[in-house]
Amino acid sequence: MRVELVWSPAAGDVQHRWLALPEGVTLGAALAGCSDFMADQTLPLDALRVGIWGRPRPLDTPLRERDRIEVYRPLTVDPKEARRLRYAKRGQRIVSRHRPG
Repeated sequence: MRVELVWSPAAGDVQHRWLALPEGVTLGAALAGCSDFMADQTLPLDALRVGIWGRPRPLDTPLRERDRIEVYRPLTVDPKEARRLRYAKRGQRIVSRHRPG
């Protein structure tokens, strides 16, 4: 069975691997079996947020053919705070086309 593994060790750096795995393997076993992925990790597997096709899943989830495993990095800045910082730097109101101004 083949599954896709995608992770981002740093901002702007996305890694992608296709893994050939036996039937019935779990999400955690697939991650532990990828040496490239494990070399990039500083956290233990149970501390990571992972998902399949954009939906968070536990590590004991069995995988299916052509699943896309995604490893999510923690946010470094709160999205609301990032918007405030962009506003302060720009010095003018951010206008949205979706809201009457």
